[in-house]
Amino acid sequence: MLEQRLPELLHKLPKVDLHLHLDGSIRESTLWEIAAEQGIKLPALSVEGLVPFMKVTEECRSLLEYLEKFDFVEGFLHQKHVLERIAYELVEQAAEQNCRYIEVRFGPQLHRSAGLSCEEVIDAVLCGLRRGEAEFGVAARGIAACLRHHSPHRNMEVISAAAAFKNQGLVAVDLAGPEAAFPAHLHRAVFEYAQLLDMPVTIHAGEAGGAENVYEAITRLGATRIGHGVRLREDMKVLELVHARGIVLEMCPISNYQTKAMDSWETYPIREYFDAGLKLTINTDNLTVSDTSLAKEYGVLIEKFGFTISEIGTLILNGVDAAFLRPEEKARLRAGFLNEFASLGLNPAVLAAPSQASATG
Repeated sequence: MLEQRLPELLHKLPKVDLHLHLDGSIRESTLWEIAAEQGIKLPALSVEGLVPFMKVTEECRSLLEYLEKFDFVEGFLHQKHVLERIAYELVEQAAEQNCRYIEVRFGPQLHRSAGLSCEEVIDAVLCGLRRGEAEFGVAARGIAACLRHHSPHRNMEVISAAAAFKNQGLVAVDLAGPEAAFPAHLHRAVFEYAQLLDMPVTIHAGEAGGAENVYEAITRLGATRIGHGVRLREDMKVLELVHARGIVLEMCPISNYQTKAMDSWETYPIREYFDAGLKLTINTDNLTVSDTSLAKEYGVLIEKFGFTISEIGTLILNGVDAAFLRPEEKARLRAGFLNEFASLGLNPAVLAAPSQASATG
């Protein structure tokens, strides 16, 4: 029985993580070493003492409180070799989870206090991803994030810098940050510019804000993927739009629970969305801040919502199909996944049909 070897199987499944933040996934031991190197005093006497500053607990009350963990690490990440290191180590962490493909998002403007340009930040992260890819065999790409609380001018700088690396591993641009306080329309011109430069767009929306934010991200900012989208069901017309256009939702169950994007697991709409035929992918968001892994995320779906292994397989293949990769790259990746599913004893006939998510990017 598959259920009897479920933990082992969930670990061995080939995986995709499309919504993964660089600064939310730093190992505590790495931050400890970076602080020592930079001569920065830490509010802890040991690596273990950093946990409360870098991870949330079940008592986390909101997205704003969740984001405070990023404020803590931000001061350490302004040198090229540091950015390259944490990007490299994130690929290593992905390999430990049996990930085959990841997209790592980061905000270039957050790492410039030591004088780096946006271009230098992007280059450092991509160098780390490429080095990790070569060593660990995980295909790794970058997504440059604009920030809602930054000025359109600063975000325009991010788009310009990102476009210069479009064929060097930078595959898309994003808008992240405090969703409720800073509506996306403030940055409409920024993402119109991204579309002119033919940069794929994913937008954080429907997490701390309602379905109208998802509508705005799609119709005004050109998003083909939505980060989270939990509150989409608050407006059925927007839900129908997402379904009709084949918009992909990058859902992160454990993070969504921690940020109070829903009241409880009982009100989390992931089963409703899946059964309605929406294009769902399952992601970690932040390995360290959320203290999670893809196996944990899949476990939640099985325990709380009755997902089967075949349905988990469908969600994984959705991630392959939704990747910001060229069609031929996705075809190779998908074929490899199907072979691995078969080697694990899963029925490839169940999973071989094109999954819910169509080619994106």
